Amino acid sequence: MKKLTLLVASLALAVVSTGCATKEESGTLMGAGAGALIGNQFGHGGGRVAATVGGALIGGFIGNRIGKSMDDEDRRRAYEAQYAAFNSGQRTEWRNPNNGRYGYVTPRRTYTYQSYQCREFEQTIYIDGRPETMVGKACQQPDGSWREA
Repeated sequence: MKKLTLLVASLALAVVSTGCATKEESGTLMGAGAGALIGNQFGHGGGRVAATVGGALIGGFIGNRIGKSMDDEDRRRAYEAQYAAFNSGQRTEWRNPNNGRYGYVTPRRTYTYQSYQCREFEQTIYIDGRPETMVGKACQQPDGSWREA
């Protein structure tokens, strides 16, 4: 199951980073990957597969809604807030003055994984006044950048 989760997350990152996906597809893939990771934490034995698949479906649905609603400027500002929050360890807010969308990133637990400094985080984005919250993990790369895990 770890392989499936890693495959979904890797595929999402590859599609998003190459620019080959629409906003909806990017959001769906990123949400499904995050949902699968979260769901995998709750299941045990055979139930872990169901929890992972359920998490991927729910995450994909939420991610699709977020992706459909965000434009390039929203995503740029949200990613900048992520990196600032990861580096500072402090909640970081963002706002797009062109359309009024806004959100914030709250860093959570910091830990070490295979010599990488990693951080759990929660990101809330307000779309049409309604909050959409996702959780994730990111690890700092040797060049100082952060990559979602």
